[in-house]
This record gives sequence, C-alpha cells and structure tokens, in this order.
Amino acid sequence: MNQQVVELYQQAVMALNRKEWRQAWAMAQRVLEMSGEHGGVHFVAGVAAMELGQMPAAVVHLRRATQLSPGRADYATQMARLLVSLRAFQEAHSYADQAVRLEPHDAYSLDTLGVVFTRINEHARALALFEKAVLMVPGEAVFRYNYGTSLLFSGRAEEAEAEYRKCLELAPGYWRAYASLANVKRWANGCNNISLYERAAAAAAAERSAEGSLYVNLALAKEQEDVGDYPAAFASYVRAKNSQKALRNYVSEADLKLFEGLQKAFDGVDDFEGGADCDEPIFVLGMPRSGTTLVERIISSHPDVHSAGELQNFPMMVKRLSGTRTNAVTDVATLTALDGMDWKALGQGYVKSTLPGTAGARRFVDKLPHNFLYVGHIAKALPKARIILLRRDPVDTCLSNFRQLFSLSSSVYDYSFDLLDTGRYYLMFDRLMDYWCQRLGERVLVVHYEKLVERQEDETRRIIEFCGLEWTDACMRFEENSAPVATASVVQVRSKLTKEYVGRWQRYGEAVDPLRQLLKAADAI
Repeated sequence: MNQQVVELYQQAVMALNRKEWRQAWAMAQRVLEMSGEHGGVHFVAGVAAMELGQMPAAVVHLRRATQLSPGRADYATQMARLLVSLRAFQEAHSYADQAVRLEPHDAYSLDTLGVVFTRINEHARALALFEKAVLMVPGEAVFRYNYGTSLLFSGRAEEAEAEYRKCLELAPGYWRAYASLANVKRWANGCNNISLYERAAAAAAAERSAEGSLYVNLALAKEQEDVGDYPAAFASYVRAKNSQKALRNYVSEADLKLFEGLQKAFDGVDDFEGGADCDEPIFVLGMPRSGTTLVERIISSHPDVHSAGELQNFPMMVKRLSGTRTNAVTDVATLTALDGMDWKALGQGYVKSTLPGTAGARRFVDKLPHNFLYVGHIAKALPKARIILLRRDPVDTCLSNFRQLFSLSSSVYDYSFDLLDTGRYYLMFDRLMDYWCQRLGERVLVVHYEKLVERQEDETRRIIEFCGLEWTDACMRFEENSAPVATASVVQVRSKLTKEYVGRWQRYGEAVDPLRQLLKAADAI
C-alpha cells in the first residue's frame, strides 16, 4: 500500500471502531479499488456490511479476510458471529473452533465467541470464554451480563446474581439485566428488589424507553408474584407487553393462514414413510411453557441420551430444501412447499447438521417447542424419530406464554404480547395437534404436564419406553442433571417436581376471565 492508501485504510478502521458503518464500508471499498486485496480491508468491509444488514456482501468479505489472514483470531470470530446470525451453525462452529485455537487476546473477541458457542449449545465452552473476558475487562457491563447468564444456564445462580448486580452498577440503563436478576431465584417479603425496579421503571418512563419499560416491568411483575401480589403483577405484565405490542404489528389472521395452509398441504400426503433411516432424534415439542424443558431433562438424564437444546436446524433445513425465496423461515410458502421435497435428504441433512454436538450419543433430544409446526415434515423425513407432544392446561399455558419474554428477534412469538392473542394462538395449536394425533396415531406420544406431576414414575417410564431406552432411575432424579439449561425454565428444572405450577392461573382471579371465556367458547377448556 502507498501512503495515501494506508491513511485511507486507517481512517476506515477508525470509522469501524466508531461504529460509523456506512463510512467504514465506503472507505474499505475505495481501498480495495486502489490497492487490490488485503485481509484487513476485507475485514472492515465485512463487519460494516454485517452491521448494515448486507449479509451476502458480509459473507464474501469476511470469508476472504479469513483466507488472506488465517492467523487472525478476531477475523475468524466475526465470521463465526456472522454465520450464527445466518443460522449456518455447522460452519459457524468450525470458524469458532479456529478462533479459539488462535487464542484471541482481546476481551471483545472472547465475549463474542462466548455468544457464538451459546447459540450452538456448547455452554461449557461459552462460560469459560465469558469468564476470561470479564477477568480481562471487569468494568464492561455487557461482559458481566453475558457471564452472569452463562453462569445461570450452568446452575450457578448465586454467582449469576452477583454478576447481574455488578452489570447494573456499571450501567443502570442495561435494561435486560433487571429481568434477568429477577429470575435467578424466588424472592420473598423483606428480601427482594421491588424498590429497585420501581426506581428503574420511573427512569425508563422518563427516558421514554420502550425497551426499559419492557424489561423492568417484567422484573417487577416476577417479584410481585414471588411476594404474592398477583393483581399488581398482572398489571406490570400488561405494562411490559404493551410497551412492545404496537411495535410488533401482530394480527392473528396471519397465523391462522399458516396453520390452515399447513394442514391443507398435508391433507394431500398419503403416507409418512420413505425418509431417512435415522433413529437418533427425539423431538420434544408443544406450546412454549408447557413442560418441554422438564421432559427434555428427564430424557437427557439417561446415559444414552444427549441434550442438544432448542435447535433451529430442522426449520432451517426445511427452508433450504423447500426452494422458496421468501425472507421468513416459517411462512406459508415454505411450510407448504411439499411437492418435490426430498424427504430422505431432509432427514439426513438435519441429523448431519447436529454434528459434532450429537456425535457418539445413541439418541439426542431436540426440544425446540415450535417444532410442532413441523410434525408432518418430521414424520415424513424421519420415520424412526420419536415425537413427544406436551400438553398443559390451556389457561395455564396461555398465561405462562403471556408472562414470558421470548426472543425479540423472532416474529414466531409475536402472539405473546397480548393475552387474548395468546389464547387465539393456542386454539390454532390445539386444532393442529388434534389433526396430527389423528393422522399419526401412536407415532406421537402425548404427555400431559399435570399427569406427569401427579404420577411422575408412571409417566416417566412411559416416556422412556416410547424412546426405546432401557429404564434407569436417573430419569427420576432429573433435578440432578448437571447439563446446562438455556431456557426460561432454567431455575425450575433444577428442583424436584412440584404441583405448585398446576392451576397457577387461579391466583390471578378476574384478570384471566376474558381468556377463559375465549377458550371456553371454543371448547378448549
């Protein structure tokens, strides 16, 4: 590079560090035109493109950066981050492994790699990386938050609490930390954070922060529940969800078209044979918050079973093989594109995509709840796969979905920002599951959460037998399972079974009456 090009490149790097993405992109393009290929310039262009949402360009530039500069851990890290965002999990895993081998020495790369490994369900590796980042830069709030969340996934709740508090000391406006702090344990009268949340809620309102209102009111609701103030808790949930509801633009009719289109498409499928000859997968699915994590923990307590977590692999494989060009992964066009689907390739591709995480296990559990939208695809592509459907009291299910904050980056959960929208969504789910139980019969094992709580051993034996596994008493002691948990049930599943969550809706009294009327009118209760 001549001096002019060097100076322009340095300016591009500074623009990138200032998060001036458009300027960094433009400068990097000029340098490439003037001097040809250079790993650092491709890196600047790739990161800027990623931040601008120009994913194809980001892939091209970051891939070239790693090729030209194979010894740069930060380049491999950003490539892994990009691929995870595109749900190309296997390739992301490869780049993340490469970055770790290169021993990154900057805290930002360590933290980013921790996020990548979290997304691909390698929580032990993620925890170690987050810890290194915090030790290197203890005053960075986001590092503290990520480390705390990884500690919580690993069952180290007290340490997680300390990290969340440190995060909030460093950055009182790091809103999501309030909700995370509230969920580390059950709080009590005289030992809670309600006054902290009330002050934070006032600050969020003064800043007109929808994000702050969401997270802080969810935290407030959780601890108000813990101390038994259910009317106040419900009001806080409503405030939290209303802060985002209008931004989601959700209408039930769109999901109705999806559910009805899906059922109509499979009406034309005569048999559910001819897919891949693979018996490793066990799919645990159902409405979120219906007991899917509990059943996954029971099964994965068996020594022959690996817990793969909530994989996005099957939906992504369906999207890839469907041939549709829509942006959404889960839409009518994609889920109904059955003609010409290579079912064997779908099954084999899915199982292969779970490697290396599932390697060496006789069975593995994929517990993505919304795989209930793919029951037909699973049955056709993987005739030997086990499918376990969780059912829970409809009112408890809907209330628990409304109380929970799911991924804001996914439109799949947009129904959950309104209690009646949640009820309507449940009714669609209910009709679709009835359809699949009639069509597939004994290929689907229906597990009722309440029955599992009431008759733990009988139901557990039924589950284990359905999975084709020999009985082991370890499945009765699922709370001793030390594997990380990365779901909303992270605290509950580390305790023994309890009847406490059965009929939980009754504590809210009249607040849930409109929901009950909606469900009763459809004979769902």
